[in-house]
Amino acid sequence: MLADHVGKAAEKPDCIIPVPLHKARYHERGFNQALEIARTVSKWLQIPVDYASCARHKDTPHQTVLSAKKCRQNLRRAFSVQKPLQAQHIAITDDVMTTGSTANALATELKKARAIRVDIWACARA
Repeated sequence: MLADHVGKAAEKPDCIIPVPLHKARYHERGFNQALEIARTVSKWLQIPVDYASCARHKDTPHQTVLSAKKCRQNLRRAFSVQKPLQAQHIAITDDVMTTGSTANALATELKKARAIRVDIWACARA
């Protein structure tokens, strides 16, 4: 449904970057839900997925239990861009957006790394 919607409503980005998980959270879950969403959308819309350019350095608690202010504080310096970006227009994918703090923190880092435009594609809004 996400691929269908953004395929009709959004300008096609150069690549999709899933919100990265911290290593501890990845080992706990065994998968990154944002990456799985990105793979499906990528296949439908023929947009490459870049899962290696960004990393999450802070193992933050689940954002759904925090206030918006705590979310923003919690995510300071949580992400970094690991290598030069090849894309100028990027779509970030995530499963659920609550306050938008996670997407904003990652988008801020992408823009520091010279991304011109960053879109947020989430499956649900809480």
